[in-house]
Amino acid sequence: MAMMRLRREDPRVVGSFRLHRRLGAGGMGVVYLGSDRRGQRVALKVIRPDLAEDQEFRSRFAREVSAARRIRGGCTARLVAADLEAERPWFATQYVPGPSLHDKIAEEGPLPAADVAAIGAALSEGLVAVHEAGVVHRDLKPSNILLSPKGPRIIDFGIAWATGASTLTHVGTAVGSPGFLAPEQVRGAAVTPATDVFALGATLAYAAMGDSPFGHGSSEVMLYRVVHEEPQLQGVPDALAPLVRACLAKEPEERPSTLQLSLRLKEIAAREAQGLGMAPPAVDARPAVPRPERAERLERAADRATGGRRPGRPGPRPTERYTERTAHGRAQGTPAPRGRGPQSASSSRTGGSRAPRQPSPSGARTGPRTGPRTGPRTGPRTGPRRTGAGSGTGTSSGLRRPANPRLLRQRLFVFVVVTLIVLLGIAGAQALQS
Repeated sequence: MAMMRLRREDPRVVGSFRLHRRLGAGGMGVVYLGSDRRGQRVALKVIRPDLAEDQEFRSRFAREVSAARRIRGGCTARLVAADLEAERPWFATQYVPGPSLHDKIAEEGPLPAADVAAIGAALSEGLVAVHEAGVVHRDLKPSNILLSPKGPRIIDFGIAWATGASTLTHVGTAVGSPGFLAPEQVRGAAVTPATDVFALGATLAYAAMGDSPFGHGSSEVMLYRVVHEEPQLQGVPDALAPLVRACLAKEPEERPSTLQLSLRLKEIAAREAQGLGMAPPAVDARPAVPRPERAERLERAADRATGGRRPGRPGPRPTERYTERTAHGRAQGTPAPRGRGPQSASSSRTGGSRAPRQPSPSGARTGPRTGPRTGPRTGPRTGPRRTGAGSGTGTSSGLRRPANPRLLRQRLFVFVVVTLIVLLGIAGAQALQS
């Protein structure tokens, strides 16, 4: 967030906070960077003098600040202090370091689908807490979302509602920012949590495309498009487009709830992070697997963590086949694993096909592995297992099996016994010489 030096007319102390820098100015007043005696940094907003003289504004502002105190959520900037009776009312919220979503898009361009979904899921969860406190943001937009190291944070929650009655309810005006307003706000109808859902959908579209879904133009043109025209979502990834379009529905009751949004966006974020993506509706017959190597690495990591036996997975996993193959190389007399017959075939995997593999009588693999894994394994197993014909204990130089604790104990015992014998022999020889 850009900081500016304090101007001559700016106060130096407000309440118990000392002001250091200007953070910005808006329709309600000026925002300063301040700190208290303990060094806690806050973003302190001082209300404009003309609004401070409006008693109706003061009363509504007091109700909204009271509601904001009840908001408990990690995705919002916590309210620290406020003085509603001051000559110029002010309130201080937790300072959030980091750029706004608007600035990040302006500098780096549109975000990938996984990042957009992750930000949207966190914002939806934050809006759940805001709405449970009885507050509707009414002005959710990219410049009101700060990207902190701990995740996105919503700022100025509930404040737009406080300014509505006394400043922006004249004929032909609307509360909020054109392009992110809901149709009911433009019409002057009652706002509900669905109003913030519409703004969140427009914000996600902006993050994915780098532009507003209703284009550019004057305020009147933008408001007309919001009410009468459909959003332009050509640049939104296919995984997000249906959900964003549902958020931008003209009727509030047709939009999803913030809780539904949070759950759905978390699923999309997880799927996109794994590189699985979503198949476009027009090409359903073609599997959408843009990064199979990454998905394979994730599956192998999950198999190592769970021992290869995750619920709901048909057939043995690669770690199970490895365990069954190495069982043939153990000491004689050790029974083979259950369910392992001489003609057992490897199970097929979803998203790829693999021909059945017949093991040799000695348990050796007779051909190289075929399938989506084209590179060496990472981790303890660094190469395919090969055994010589007629031998059950041979391994290649690139394969390192887990150490057998029993074998280690036997070797340690032999080493200790041999060492003692040698020491006793040396001591006896020295005694004979003396």
